[in-house]
Amino acid sequence: MRPWYEVLFTNYAHQYDKETFTKGTVGEVDFIEREIDFKRSSRILDIGCGTGRHVIELARRGYSATGVDLSESMLARARQKAQQVGVEVEFIQADARMLPFINKFDLALMLCEGAFPLMETDEMNYMILQSAANSLRKKGKLIFTTLNGLFPLFHSVLDFIKRGKSEASSSHYSFDLMTFRDTSTLDFVDDDGQTRTIECNERYYVPSEISWLLKSVGLKAIDIYGCKLGAFSRWDALTTEDFEMLIIAQK
Repeated sequence: MRPWYEVLFTNYAHQYDKETFTKGTVGEVDFIEREIDFKRSSRILDIGCGTGRHVIELARRGYSATGVDLSESMLARARQKAQQVGVEVEFIQADARMLPFINKFDLALMLCEGAFPLMETDEMNYMILQSAANSLRKKGKLIFTTLNGLFPLFHSVLDFIKRGKSEASSSHYSFDLMTFRDTSTLDFVDDDGQTRTIECNERYYVPSEISWLLKSVGLKAIDIYGCKLGAFSRWDALTTEDFEMLIIAQK
């Protein structure tokens, strides 16, 4: 049986580009440029690039960009979009856990849960971080977003208190406090107009976990912030109200 994310992205590229969370690309790339001091010589890797919105915008601004994704249909859409705007981007189909790059890039991106943290196990997610770190040159940066474990932890506890122990014990929670995994049912319409239903399973992380994981794969100077759509900033402190967190680390 294929993982839920493979099923979702088999025939979803055009619908994906209509999603609200894809509309902040320009502002997010503005932030990325500032993080690399506008160095046009920087080589950039986008892991889980999807339909290529970030790498295409970076290429349009003059950067050398490579996009990697597991889904060939998403990559086909990305190639089409790059051709439409007249930019050169290298798109490669590959598993984020086993990237074929060693000390090659100045910057690696993993934005909007393109790869991490969708995997079925913590070990698989760890492999993605290790693979991303391996792809970086000395002093290279990793910028990624991931699900903020403080959000469901804080709100789940509030719900528990409000409902009372007797009621809470018989209630079903999709968020598992023992594993920090959220299971949910997603109904979506694919590119053929067919309604599909899949069971999703995503891993949330708390800041201390992320810091430890990144240090264990050789990254340092780890900074964690709140994540605002289209407005990434080092001025946004992470709070329990942030659904995602923005992480910046250096090799």
